[in-house]
Amino acid sequence: MNKVYIFDSTLRDGAQAEGISFSVEDKLKIVERLDKLGISYIEAGNPGSNPKDLEFFERVKKMKLNNIRLTAFGSTRRVGIKAEDDNNVQSLLKADTPAVAIFGKSWDLHVTDILKTTLEENLNMIRDTLNFFKQKGKEIIFDAEHFFDGYKANSSYAFEALQAAVEGGADCLVLCDTNGGSFPLEIYEITKKVCEKFNVPIGIHCHNDTGMAVANSILAVQAGAVHIQGTFNGFGERCGNANLCTIIPDLQLKMGIECIPADNMSKLTSTARFVSEIANVAHDERAPYVGNSAFAHKGGMHIDGVNKNPKTFEHINPGLVGNERRFLMSEVAGRATILSRINEVAPELTKDSPETKQIIDKLKALEHEGYQFEGAESSFELVIRKELGKYKPFFELEHFKAIVSEPSGASHSSSAMIKIRVDGEEEITAAEGDGPVNALDKALRKALERFYPQLKEMHLTDFKVRVLDSKTATAAKVRVLIESTDGEHVWSTVGVSTDIIEASWRALVDSVEYKLQKDQE
Repeated sequence: MNKVYIFDSTLRDGAQAEGISFSVEDKLKIVERLDKLGISYIEAGNPGSNPKDLEFFERVKKMKLNNIRLTAFGSTRRVGIKAEDDNNVQSLLKADTPAVAIFGKSWDLHVTDILKTTLEENLNMIRDTLNFFKQKGKEIIFDAEHFFDGYKANSSYAFEALQAAVEGGADCLVLCDTNGGSFPLEIYEITKKVCEKFNVPIGIHCHNDTGMAVANSILAVQAGAVHIQGTFNGFGERCGNANLCTIIPDLQLKMGIECIPADNMSKLTSTARFVSEIANVAHDERAPYVGNSAFAHKGGMHIDGVNKNPKTFEHINPGLVGNERRFLMSEVAGRATILSRINEVAPELTKDSPETKQIIDKLKALEHEGYQFEGAESSFELVIRKELGKYKPFFELEHFKAIVSEPSGASHSSSAMIKIRVDGEEEITAAEGDGPVNALDKALRKALERFYPQLKEMHLTDFKVRVLDSKTATAAKVRVLIESTDGEHVWSTVGVSTDIIEASWRALVDSVEYKLQKDQE
């Protein structure tokens, strides 16, 4: 199996995405997780840009890393000074990482219009800066910024920039599609020419402004690149960077090119979700390989095909990337789908078992009430357990009270008080929240954490309300769908009522009960 080196830039380029800001603690947690996955390099920040990155580099030195080579990121020296006199260059040295990633201009337009210097001085800046770090014993990764645009505008100068990097001691030349505007065949042809001209490992760095970042990265590998830069979940400025969660399995599972240790591939989905959690953004559930919908089947014919032979509608076994197959409960799912869900709880039942008919009748009755289990398989599993007598509540509700305060002002708008009973012991708690459901959620988990400490890991990630009969106006029945996570897994539950608070409560209770049921198993 051939090998490529994965260079993760989630903590640097990914942190430039709108709405994402990593604390030092966040960065350390991600480094630890990516090291366990087997990523080759992690570009952890620019020590010359802010004190937070300086603190990070000081603290990360104390970590024991088994796979990752930490890499500090910075630019070539400034115009008209020596490399050793440049503050940013010195800060890179202080970061004390085994590798440095230095970006320099390879597009003549940027040299003349942005740096405001001569083409020759830019080449000197590249050569001098890399030579400085080479003398310090660093592994040097040279990021040729805007390389593909530069090549198309002035190919000879773009090559001169790479040659200057080689003369400076670059260990790898990374071709950057910084504006994200190139197409796969362009990337392939240009990368191939670079690979033929230079006897140095070639890398690729793509952005997703035309939706081509993954395809461009794959084509660059086919042209000879052996170093792939990207981010987890495709985080990055504008439309994002090349998504390593897609690139890694594409290369390793489809093309036989090693990216991470084979035994670690099954950790990919949980790692992707972990990074989304740390970034505090909703995970892309339609993402290839690592999304919750990546192996979800709804159509009855599809489900029947997968049950008979998974290859009919799945391009890989979901377990290879740590994901799982899902059969969605819906009006088009069919009896076989329902039976497959029943068999997860009671493998001995068949389509002719009386219990199977009992559960199907219950499903129909609930759907008539307004329940829909297509996006709430966890609630449906609890229905199955209840019908089969395999369900024991983890707590009993004595009562709850939710209060909404208006005007809410700058503080929380709602509060909730709750009294529950667990194995004969009572607990009363109260909490404030942004709205009554948030307050109830906090109060319930606060009460239960005394008995079930693992609930501290759990929180809601999504909350949807659907009005089922708008003709009855404010008396309409509503369906509430709640999505929850513990940082590793995600599950959805549903509640229906003419009272939005009661519907929310039902979904909330199912969410907590499902988590506790799975932990118990």
